[in-house]
Amino acid sequence: MAEISAGLVKELRELTGLGMMECKKALSEAGGDLRKAEELLRIRSGAKASKAAARVAAEGVIGAWLSADSKNGALVELNCETDFVAKNEDFLAFSRALAELVATRNPKDVEELASLQLPDGAVEAKRQALVQKIGENINIRRFRRMQAKGKLALYLHGSKIGVLVDYEGPEELGKDIAMHVAAFKPAYLSKKDVPAEVVARERDIQAARAKDSGKPAEIAARMVEGAVNKYLGEISLLGQAFVKDDKQTVEKLLASKKASLGGFALFVVGEGIEKKSADFAAEVMAQAGKAH
Repeated sequence: MAEISAGLVKELRELTGLGMMECKKALSEAGGDLRKAEELLRIRSGAKASKAAARVAAEGVIGAWLSADSKNGALVELNCETDFVAKNEDFLAFSRALAELVATRNPKDVEELASLQLPDGAVEAKRQALVQKIGENINIRRFRRMQAKGKLALYLHGSKIGVLVDYEGPEELGKDIAMHVAAFKPAYLSKKDVPAEVVARERDIQAARAKDSGKPAEIAARMVEGAVNKYLGEISLLGQAFVKDDKQTVEKLLASKKASLGGFALFVVGEGIEKKSADFAAEVMAQAGKAH
């Protein structure tokens, strides 16, 4: 049987919000597979779908840039090794300069972005110079450029979360929607944007739960469809309850303001990067052993 580390249990607890023993048991049954264990807990306990914030693992910042007319903007994730470096002003300035380059030059990928020129030299040369000066590995992980159909609203939550929203409507509404995205982290704009395989996986999970409930087939089928529909609302921006008024969805809020959304971009530092677990006590003991 696979060894279940305390770090893996902690990660599953963050994903599901369930207790330590429940998480450890599920991981044991799943042979240490985090995704399978999460599915088991969702079937048995109705744990909510994991959120992007729970998967933050790397350090760094989100650099952002927005044009004066709010028609063009960009987000860039710049990674480093420690949170200390993520607060360094040279590092922060580099992230902002990268975002402006992305917005104004529209590179096709990170490799092309690295070849572009900043006022004080090429991007890659600047990155290498920062590595030498700061003493940590620094990487440009990803970027997203948006050209608005309407206009863009930009929201930064500190330097760890960045949001761009393409909207038509009052300026204050655009800002509110961008803040909502940062808080609730929708994966998709609307239910119809959710990939078929994601819907199928959720339907399988809910079907297993309905089967365990012992309800008659007709009732179980309605339970499955209701649960899947609720799930799709929770992971899509238009279906979510608005952060400032949970009595209405974002879709209903937009309708009441005669507003619309063309899309959004959300970057969370380290999202999807697997965290390297560290046993600090073991490290200290190892270092102590080397000292003798």
